[in-house]
Amino acid sequence: MVNKKAEFFLSDNNIVDNNAHNQATSNHPINYWQLNSRQSQESQPKYAKLNIGGSLFYTTIGTLTKHDTMLKAMFSGRMKVLTDTEGWVLIDRCGKHFNSVLNFLRDEHVALPDKTHEIAELLAEAKFYLISPLVESCQQALRSRQCKIEPQCRIPLTSSNADLCQLITMSTKPTVKLLINRHNNKYSYTSASDDNLLKNVELFDKLSLRFGSRFLFIKDVTGSSEICCWSYFGLATKVAEVCCTSIVYATDKKHTKVDFPEARIYEECLNLMLYENRTEPDQELMQATSWRGAVSGVSSAYGSDDEDERTRIVLRKRLV
Repeated sequence: MVNKKAEFFLSDNNIVDNNAHNQATSNHPINYWQLNSRQSQESQPKYAKLNIGGSLFYTTIGTLTKHDTMLKAMFSGRMKVLTDTEGWVLIDRCGKHFNSVLNFLRDEHVALPDKTHEIAELLAEAKFYLISPLVESCQQALRSRQCKIEPQCRIPLTSSNADLCQLITMSTKPTVKLLINRHNNKYSYTSASDDNLLKNVELFDKLSLRFGSRFLFIKDVTGSSEICCWSYFGLATKVAEVCCTSIVYATDKKHTKVDFPEARIYEECLNLMLYENRTEPDQELMQATSWRGAVSGVSSAYGSDDEDERTRIVLRKRLV
């Protein structure tokens, strides 16, 4: 009789254990602590297995319940959780930033991502898990980034020929350079020179904003003998030059004159577009865009017949 009674109690314990096992391996919401309600406080689980959108994480219950968040409610018995047949707690969220969530719960701070859209993604996860300090950190980082204005165009300022040559050689885009040096003058300026000098600078700024993604714009202050001069480079080779200064003779003395050849500047910019997306020099193209002596700095005065012929060559190259 004693043996049969002992056997009966053993069978009864097995029934309880099997019921608990069946409840743990079902895919229905259960209380995470319910399986351990008949166990002592010392035997309660100290670790948790989480499946966050297919990414697996293994951490301590202490980390998950350290702060007053939704995770604490899930793993302290206040909320029911969903588990799979292997005991992994299922949370239907993306696991990309859950490492950052766990690190914040552990250390109360975490390094935020570098990219703005990733900070926004982490913010969404922090809001879902109700982690208020992490939400504030992400929102503050996003606000600070919105205050920063990215420049539309960056213009390097060179003061040496070595820096200038390096920039032009390393650039994969055609280059427009404006040399500006108002104080490099031996004579007095004519009445309209200062105004024309400013017009050249303003046009350079406008062109850099408009074509900054297609050309490299450089402002040169090397202090050469020139005062205002535009230079155009294709495939690291100078293909055109527009000098805006000249010496004029008055009755009593010489004067320096600064011109604003707006049409010529625009024309050379259009010609420079022919050098985009090219990897090797084209002698016919270079001859068509620079044959009239612009490279050598010869005066730009030429006849209408030459102008028409040059225009036909350039247009023919553009169509090709």
